[in-house]
Amino acid sequence: MGKVRGFLDFPRQIVQNIPAEERVKNYKEFVLHLSDEEAKVQGARCMDCGIPFCNNGCPVNNIIPDWNDLVFQQNWKAAIDVLHSTNNFPEFTSRICPAPCEAACTLNINSDPVGIKSIEHAIIDKAWKNNWVVPQIPENKTGKKIAIVGSGPAGLAAAQQLARVGHNVDVYEKNDRIGGLLRYGIPDFKMEKFHIDLRVNQMQAEGVTFKVNQNVGKNVDPEQLVDSYDAVILSGGAEWPRDLPVPGRELEGVHFAMDFLPSQNKVVAGDKVINQIKATGKHVVVIGGGDTGSDCVGTSNRHGAASVTQFELMPQPPEQENKSMVWPYWPLKMRTSSSHEEGCERDWSIATKSFEGENGKVKQLIGTKVEWRDGKMQEVCNTEFKLKADLVLLAMGFMGPKQTILEKFLVEKDQRGNAKALTEGEKAYFTSRPKVFAAGDMRRGQSLVVWAIREGRQCARSVDEYLMGTSVLPR
Repeated sequence: MGKVRGFLDFPRQIVQNIPAEERVKNYKEFVLHLSDEEAKVQGARCMDCGIPFCNNGCPVNNIIPDWNDLVFQQNWKAAIDVLHSTNNFPEFTSRICPAPCEAACTLNINSDPVGIKSIEHAIIDKAWKNNWVVPQIPENKTGKKIAIVGSGPAGLAAAQQLARVGHNVDVYEKNDRIGGLLRYGIPDFKMEKFHIDLRVNQMQAEGVTFKVNQNVGKNVDPEQLVDSYDAVILSGGAEWPRDLPVPGRELEGVHFAMDFLPSQNKVVAGDKVINQIKATGKHVVVIGGGDTGSDCVGTSNRHGAASVTQFELMPQPPEQENKSMVWPYWPLKMRTSSSHEEGCERDWSIATKSFEGENGKVKQLIGTKVEWRDGKMQEVCNTEFKLKADLVLLAMGFMGPKQTILEKFLVEKDQRGNAKALTEGEKAYFTSRPKVFAAGDMRRGQSLVVWAIREGRQCARSVDEYLMGTSVLPR
């Protein structure tokens, strides 16, 4: 590395945000950039550690030490080339990935890890600003036709890889815009949607055709796709939400998170949404402590909610993990998101027993404290409570992909209801149906954007080998 003692000489720099009272007034991104000099210093903290565990901690196996060193040298053009060699969309991952690479950083054993995510963010945004992200148009076409069902990160990654080796790729998206859950699941304040549009323009120049409002299984016949194409990739998202079957669930005002979040994204895009679910002036309760719940908190704050409360069924995690026990793996510890910082009451070990309402509308939540003994949940006596609730948002995770799409393609499912497919060997990403492949959430269930990109890339190589007998695409 360029600065041998950098990890000793320089502290980790926490990237600053626009103050909460300002950012809740709009839906713009609010994470501020490292300057070139700040990025150089942070890149200097990367150790010459021999075995870079960050590479393995990153699902796409980013070559992190190399581009850290290149940023230290201020060789930004080479840095984006190295970054793009493993990751098609670093502008997505540098904004919404939780950075398991940083948890795996060797420096994280006894100090603050390298700020990998902030450096990646600086590299890709500088690359776009300097017009270094250009279409990679294949010299020759293979004549092979591939249909990709779903335009989230897995589908986009597979499409770009396959187009770059000369295949004709058509991407089918059921919504009116490309991006899948990137477009209609992630709030704009975490990732503005022009990032997707830039990549769509690049991919169209590379030969990818995008078909919107094409709901495969409804207005597009799956059998016709299988018959018309040399290969089909199923790469839709995990959109089957976990429900909460308690008394009062049917009351107006109790909604799944994914009935709430996409409508706001449409409004930000300029659409008129009839009967939009709004949190304005309401006492909002978010059930579920993960990223989707956090997104509901941030959106509710921007709507102008009277109050926002978030409940989690599991116990409150520790403030700091025992690094000697968990490193280099992703630790369970207390995490406070930017949305929580904007205003939110949080509580753990809370179970919802019922909802009560007036005139068919929810008015309050009945809950209780719980504790876990021998892996079983039990109510804590005399802890039942009532809480005002005009709007309840269920954000308890997803069971997997909607089952109808898999059933209509006649592919075998695994025990969790995902498309059954291996990730290794000669039949990697093959489903039980000839010519049909599966990747991303469709194969693994609800997961991170970086896992979706990895699977899309690997699936693309498998499809290319299937069609051509060999492939130059990386795994």
